[in-house]
Amino acid sequence: MTENAWLWFYLACMAAGAVLFFVWSRNPRGVPQYEYAVAIIIPVWSGLAYTAMALGQGTVDVGGQTVYFARYLDWLVTTPLILFVLASTGMFFRPLDKTTIATLVALDVIMILSGLFADLSGDDPAKWFWYATGCVCLALILGILWGRVRREAYAHNKEIGDGFTRVNTYFTAMWLGYPIVWALGPSGLGVIDQLTEVALFVILPIFSKVGFSIYDLYELRKLAPKFPEFDEPNPKSRLRTARH
Repeated sequence: MTENAWLWFYLACMAAGAVLFFVWSRNPRGVPQYEYAVAIIIPVWSGLAYTAMALGQGTVDVGGQTVYFARYLDWLVTTPLILFVLASTGMFFRPLDKTTIATLVALDVIMILSGLFADLSGDDPAKWFWYATGCVCLALILGILWGRVRREAYAHNKEIGDGFTRVNTYFTAMWLGYPIVWALGPSGLGVIDQLTEVALFVILPIFSKVGFSIYDLYELRKLAPKFPEFDEPNPKSRLRTARH
């Protein structure tokens, strides 16, 4: 497959995911509608970003190498949303900890921008500084998810804790793939070529966006009927400030 074929394939997968989540939202099974709304927004925005790349937009040449900066525009919107829904899964059926969520989002934005700066550095050794900065942020994000959020999930309910652990394991495996692909790609060590990198940055996001949302909503749709007392469609009223 050519680069463009991979990009259009990605768009088709994102469109299918958005349709699936809309269909599920018509029968929410006790899961708040905002969970479905976020699940729909993620593939819609990501699909638009990849459409721009397929149309020859959202790219820039740096040292003779094509940098797909539209990926970073995609990630700046979609990855904070993914972290929000993942954290809210760990805090399901109780007020959301806005301090923890804000910390996760802030670290995520720094991570994404560091990746962009690394990509735009070309052959400058400074790219490895930005790469390392992004990796540190990813490590901190995973530390919060596996530490504070997981502890709170189990403190509230074992079934919620188990569900969060399963989804978070999937999430962790997917997100660890990104820095590995970047390091092996043309922007990093150059072990794999541009076409292979494009293919991997299509496959990984399909599983880390649509695949993640399918798994997350599947777990929530299993849990929700067990908590009939929960009926809260408004996420704002679930927000609370953490007390540590």
